[in-house]
This record gives sequence, C-alpha cells and structure tokens, in this order.
Amino acid sequence: MGTIHLFRKPQRSFFGKLLQEFRLVAADRRSWKILLFGAINLTCTGFLLMWCNSTNSIALTAYTYLTIFDLFSLVTCLISYWVMMRKPSPAYSFGFERLEVLAVFASTVLAQLGALFILKESAERFLEQPEIHTGRLLVGTFVALSFNLFTMLSIRNKPFAYVSEAASTSWLQEHVADLSRSLCGIIPGLSSIFLPRMNPFVLIDLAGAFALCITYMLIEINNYFAVDTASAIAIALMTFGTMYPMSVYSGKVLLQTTPPHVIGQLDKLIREVSTLDGVLEVRNEHFWTLGFGSLAGSVHVRIRRDANEQMVLAHVTNRLYTLVSTLTVQIFKDDWIRPALLSGPVAANVLNFSDHHHIIPMPPLKGTDESNPVTSTPAKHSSPPPEFSFNTPGKNVSPVILLNTQTRPYGLGLNHGHTPYSSMLNQGHGVPGIGATQGFRTGFTNIPSRYGTNRIGQPRP
Repeated sequence: MGTIHLFRKPQRSFFGKLLQEFRLVAADRRSWKILLFGAINLTCTGFLLMWCNSTNSIALTAYTYLTIFDLFSLVTCLISYWVMMRKPSPAYSFGFERLEVLAVFASTVLAQLGALFILKESAERFLEQPEIHTGRLLVGTFVALSFNLFTMLSIRNKPFAYVSEAASTSWLQEHVADLSRSLCGIIPGLSSIFLPRMNPFVLIDLAGAFALCITYMLIEINNYFAVDTASAIAIALMTFGTMYPMSVYSGKVLLQTTPPHVIGQLDKLIREVSTLDGVLEVRNEHFWTLGFGSLAGSVHVRIRRDANEQMVLAHVTNRLYTLVSTLTVQIFKDDWIRPALLSGPVAANVLNFSDHHHIIPMPPLKGTDESNPVTSTPAKHSSPPPEFSFNTPGKNVSPVILLNTQTRPYGLGLNHGHTPYSSMLNQGHGVPGIGATQGFRTGFTNIPSRYGTNRIGQPRP
C-alpha cells in the first residue's frame, strides 16, 4: 500500500506551467528590456497593418512581415535566457539548448512562409492591379525601418547572431559584398562597415526600405501602380533568400549532424587518441551538434589488459574536450584470449608430466599426393584442415600438448582402466576396445603396411 496524500496539490495545466516559466524569465532584469521592445513591436505592427489596409500596398505588407519577424526574434531571445537559467534534468540530460535551435528554425520558416504568401498575392495582383494610395506609404516605411534597426542594434540576440555568422551567405549578401569591394577601393574607410559581409537582418531592412522609396517616387510621378507589386516580389525574394540559409543550418543542427568545418579537427583528435599509450582501438565514434556552438559526442576505446583505465580515460577526455564540450567515453579492456598451446617435438622428459596433462601424439596420414590403390591415379587435393582442429589432423602434424584437468580418458566403447603413459606409447598398434589389456589408443608410433589384426596376436593373411 502506498502513502495516501489527502491534500495533494492538483497538477497544473499547460498554461499554468507556461505562466510559471514566464515568471522565472521575467525575474531577470535583462528580460525587461526584451519585454519592453516586444510591447513596442506589437504596437508598431498593429499600426503598420492598418496603414497597409488604407494604402492598399502589398509592398508595405511584405515589409511589415519583417517587423513580425522581429517579434519572433525577441521571443527567441527570451527562450535563450530561459535556457541559460534551466539546468539539465533526468528527462533532458543534455539540457535545453536545442529549444533555442528549434525557435530559430521555426522563426525562419515562418518568415519564408510569409514570403511565399506575398508571392502568391503578387501573382494575383498582376492580373488586376488596384490603385495604391501613397498618403501613409512613406511614413510606414520609415517607422518600420527605424524600429527594425533599433531592435537589431539594441538587443544582443545570441541565437540569431550565431546563426547569421555560421550559416552560408545569401545571394543578397554576395551581391552587396561585390559592390562593397568596388566601393571600398574608392573609399577605404568603409571596409569596416561593409566587409567582410554585412549583417543579413540589417541588410534586408535597408534593401526593403530602398525598394519602398522607389515605389513611392514612381507612383507619385507617373502613377505606375505595378511597381508596388514588383517591389513586393523583390522584398519577398530577399526575405526568402536571407532566411533560407539559416533554416538549413538550424535544421542540420536539429538532425544531429556533424558540422563540416570541424570534421578535419575531429579526425586529427581521433588519430592522436589512437596513439596514446595503452589504446588499441578507437571505434563507434559519433559526434553531433547539440546546440549553437556546443558539440556532443560518444566514443568507445579498447585498451590493453594491463593498461590503467582511469589514466587512459583522463588522457582521452583531455584530448577531445578541447573541441567536444559534452563527451561520453566508454573504456573496455581487451578480452581476446588465445588458448595455451605448445607445439613442437616431444622432449624426453615429457613422460614425467603429472596426470593432469595428456600427451596426444597425432598419427601422420597418407599424403594427398599418393596414388589411389584402386584407380592408380593421383587423388584430388583437398582443402587443408582448419587451424587448431584436432579431430582432422593435417599432414606431418607434430605432437600437441594440451593443458586440461581430466585424469582419465573417456571414450565410447573403451576400457577405463588406468594405464601408464609409457605402456600406451610402447604397446604398438592395435584395435581400440578389444581385449582387456588394450586400454585407450593414444597414437601410433610406427605404422606398418597393414593396419590391424584379426585376433589378438595373429596377423591378418
């Protein structure tokens, strides 16, 4: 019978647990700034969506989606703070670092879905282009640009900062880098801003604002409303091209793949570990990315039987810990045992061994190259017997000494009387199991042309 708790607290619901974790994050003063920017983001997004409806501009709608993406980045930053506060639990032994990877992956995928939605709406507008009102188009552009830049430059978003540096460059960054090299050749002071590559989030904010400014000017001058749709397509393509490399990188982390840039370093460390004193083999090695900037791995190390396990474990961990932060090393000793066999000519003092050792001289058989007495043709060569197979001795096998604990040989149909080894080796040839004095046949000393007798003492005709 288990203990009965009369006043057990009811289990909290999902929203109750979520509220508890939110209070844990809100207790840190660093999160107050993020919460403040989140409230301002919601206000700006609400105004921008209303202005998108009043201006009927799909380009401004595409640019507003970047503001919504900023809200996702703020939520990711809060999750990063929560991950740093939480410690590993028995259910999550590696911690919660993968949660911020999942947040980055979800944010970038949602941004790409928004870009696809803009492309679909733009394709419909090409068939029937509505009239665009420019009253609040330029105002909404500068409000969104100011808030996006202020958010990106004021808050240090660790997950997105790492992904933007580790992921491959987008096509927009590559084109801007080509233009920046030409510009920095004329004005060298700009190399610190534009090179080696710009921040992708700042770049897409500036490029989107530039496209909206061109849209405003062309509509005001020539009432060219189709440029709004073209600008929306350009902003959507830039958004998709910027977010796609980040989605690929974070997706590979979620799939527990090994980063390509550390494969060479891992191979070098494995070779160094295999040359350590006492290490025989390194196998079943597996390394994967646990979170942003953290690598986990496991490896099996086979060592000699006389090696010190703790010493080898310390050396292996010391070598791999420089690159692998979470490491599991399994040490096991070599358990391969060869039976103790002595092969060679029998010395004169072999017959003086104790009864716990048996000497079994193996009789030589006819060579496979001898002629068959019936057909007078050479017999076919058979495959040699397997090594250490005593039941099928090979050609010219020397006596083998086996170490065992039996004191008497036992066989089917044999007498079990104790016979000295000297008499067994000198009794000549005979038929096992016949006669009271025959004993156990351990071997032949001299093999004549005939292999037996009809009766005891009478040769076969």
